[in-house]
Amino acid sequence: MLTCRACDSTQGEIVLDLGAMPAADAFPLLADPGPDPVFPLRMWQCARCGLAQLAEDPTTPDEPRGVEPAALIAQARDAVRQVSGLLRTGMTVAEYGSPHGGSWLPMLAEAGLTPVGQGERADVIVDCFGMMHEPDQAAAVAERAARLAAGGVLLLQYHSLGTIVANGQWNALRHGHFAYYAAGALRAMFARAGLVPRAFWEFDLYGGTVLLAFGAGADCGFAEPVGPVATLQHQVDASCAALHDWLVRAAAQGQRVAGYGAASRAVALLCRAGVDAELLGTVADASPAKQGRRMPGTRIPVISPAELAANPPDALLLFVPDLLAEVRAALPELARVRWFVAEPAPHEVS
Repeated sequence: MLTCRACDSTQGEIVLDLGAMPAADAFPLLADPGPDPVFPLRMWQCARCGLAQLAEDPTTPDEPRGVEPAALIAQARDAVRQVSGLLRTGMTVAEYGSPHGGSWLPMLAEAGLTPVGQGERADVIVDCFGMMHEPDQAAAVAERAARLAAGGVLLLQYHSLGTIVANGQWNALRHGHFAYYAAGALRAMFARAGLVPRAFWEFDLYGGTVLLAFGAGADCGFAEPVGPVATLQHQVDASCAALHDWLVRAAAQGQRVAGYGAASRAVALLCRAGVDAELLGTVADASPAKQGRRMPGTRIPVISPAELAANPPDALLLFVPDLLAEVRAALPELARVRWFVAEPAPHEVS
């Protein structure tokens, strides 16, 4: 019996089941012959509070540190500008960061805020894609609320469940990501700590992210539309078949395809689609921690951008659309290469 990570209810249902998948953060060395261990990968949604969450996670975290995308840095700067009306020089700030990297603290220091030590209370608590990595969601909310000084504000940014459902982003589900938020579920979770969403901002990052400001006072009333989460299951076979068939056609036409972005979201997509090194020769990534390794569950090697530029493919398949402008600017050697985005089905971008 599954129990909600936020409200302890046992009432809910599995809304997405990807079967047995390798851990998306465990990139084996290229010399490791495998096979890689696999684990259940399912999303369960609580009937009481509505939180969509990872049903179980028997994996051990092993996150090779990625390089923070320029799009994420730009969005963070934009977010700090947009929340400036809530900030004052001399405020203290604490951050719950994501294991994937990145920090708002330098930008907030530039705005006149003073970082505090671990465990200390602060006027501003920042959580940018951090809380989703906490297995015990109720404890994570309680910890953050307890550190918030009287009259303070907690800034929580998340990849919207509404976006995930609307865009068919089923491969947002991965081990280590324990919760998938919508404003309604977050409102219920933070209400137990006496906090309400006072303001909100929306961004294009990852197809749609939301920044909520929690504190005491009047509720801003924000609620993003969320379609039936179970519809994600119907997207899985369609997108995997589209990717596999596209790569088969490219191979039949003598086209050499490489991937870009050894992201966790690419792992389930490649494995479910039955894509290995015969169809996709390499995946390039800017993270030195991933280079010289291979994609989990496949024999596809991860190479450096320099190696990709030295031997350009006929087509480049991008697994993280937000990287498009950054990669194109960094790799002018690929100017003649045709660029494609992998999801929801491979499609060419100009």
